Amino acid sequence: MAPVKASPEGVRKKRDVSAIMRRVRSAGTAPEILFRRALRERGLRYKIAPSNLPGKPDLLLSSQRIAVFIDGDFWHGGQWRRRNLPALEDQFRRTPSKAYWLRKIRRNMARDCASTAALQKEGWTVLRFWESQIEKDPQGCVDLTERAAERGAAPGPSSLLPQKSFAEFFAGIGLMRIGLERRGWAASFANDIDSRKQTMYRARFPDADRRFLLGDVHKIPIRIIPSATLATASFPCNDLSLAGPRKGLEGRQSSAFWGFIRVLNGMKRRRPPLVLLENVPGFLTSHRGADFHQALLALNRLGYRVDAFILDAARFVPQSRRRIFVIGLLEYPLEEREEPRKIEVEESDLRPKGLADFIRTRSEIRWRIRPLPAPPQGEGRLESILEDLPESAPEWWSADRAKEALRQMSPRRRARAEEMIAGKGWRYAAAFRRTRQGKPMVELRDDGLAGCLRTSRGGSSRQMIVKAGKGKFFVRLLTPRECARLMGADDYPITAPVNQALFGFGDAVCVPVIEWIAEYYLNPLVNELIRGRPLGSV
Repeated sequence: MAPVKASPEGVRKKRDVSAIMRRVRSAGTAPEILFRRALRERGLRYKIAPSNLPGKPDLLLSSQRIAVFIDGDFWHGGQWRRRNLPALEDQFRRTPSKAYWLRKIRRNMARDCASTAALQKEGWTVLRFWESQIEKDPQGCVDLTERAAERGAAPGPSSLLPQKSFAEFFAGIGLMRIGLERRGWAASFANDIDSRKQTMYRARFPDADRRFLLGDVHKIPIRIIPSATLATASFPCNDLSLAGPRKGLEGRQSSAFWGFIRVLNGMKRRRPPLVLLENVPGFLTSHRGADFHQALLALNRLGYRVDAFILDAARFVPQSRRRIFVIGLLEYPLEEREEPRKIEVEESDLRPKGLADFIRTRSEIRWRIRPLPAPPQGEGRLESILEDLPESAPEWWSADRAKEALRQMSPRRRARAEEMIAGKGWRYAAAFRRTRQGKPMVELRDDGLAGCLRTSRGGSSRQMIVKAGKGKFFVRLLTPRECARLMGADDYPITAPVNQALFGFGDAVCVPVIEWIAEYYLNPLVNELIRGRPLGSV
């Protein structure tokens, strides 16, 4: 296609985009013609696919039930990776119609997965190539097609990729599920040991009785777990948290991780091609890094190369909540005696010094580090998630109780509270009651964020909201609805008792964090992995 000259300002205008769109050819492109010629030279017979097949493949090898797509790098979300950009957005930095192109290309990416999965379901083996793959190595692409024609493509882990299905372990109240579903993933299975969380899960998801298995992860029968693209595990953090007993992966709670490993091991050839772990940053430092090291090696032994990064929910919602995430990608075959190699990784917000140093110094771990864009800068303020409760509402503490909270602050924090009280307008802050040297203390946080939601089991450990200004000072506890908003689950139905609801939200993942991981890691990764390999029927 001949290039269209951009407008004088160097930015494509609407008329330029229209000219490009008019010249786009959906079939008979130069790479497709090159590929057809190479097929004929090998004596492989093909035909142009009829338009009534899902996704409209470019070619069919009908007798072998092989459907071939040759996808444009730009249109199907591959060009930004070829240009070594951190995200699709960076491809359109100077484009006024950036939102249009992002929607269009991400819609194409989703359709590619959906049409591939539909063809697989009808018994087709699917081969998708980038145009750039054909242009660079047409014979290699034909070799792959020929092998698929001769041997077929046995269903395997890679064939599950287009489904974008997931099994959630330690599912809790289902916030992992909400985040993934918002970015095009489909839940196939959920498991947790806590019946109270199951009750909340049921209130949110009508299919819970079919999807949710209540029980110990160590005892789940492997045969009943469906095959899925992704397995998620937000396993208990009690023994890994800096505030906990620090017993690590051998502790009574956090040892549930080994139950998850047992499940993956038992699934054998049905093992999910992708794994996502989530836990507190203390996972990285538990037993001086030995627990994290041991966990990653366990995934390596099952065939997964691993990546790790840290995200703070404060980038998305007004809550300080840092969590470490591990993504494992199943690769067959892995060399048993593969030589350790040093990994180069840049320090960043996602991989700060402690994590970057861990990656650099653990060459025996099979890493697969993926460049990632910087997450957004959080701009939300605590007051944006607060319920509008009048001063007469019963949730607000009595004046005497509020004064007592003020007296329990350290001189420095009390001075900040007094400054808030003296203000002409209302200001809001979060606060925790803690015990310091045997004395109850109220610790004020006035940076516009809530502290990390915890798994509170009673009023004494619940986070407080302070409202001050105009010479007044009010205190109350954070409500369940406000907790839901702090977790990005604004409309979650709250039917459980207060403490049960607070426990459920405090022990969950932040929804927009999971959405970001799906949008900038999982979806682009799947989009790349469904190309250049035969995907057999499933």
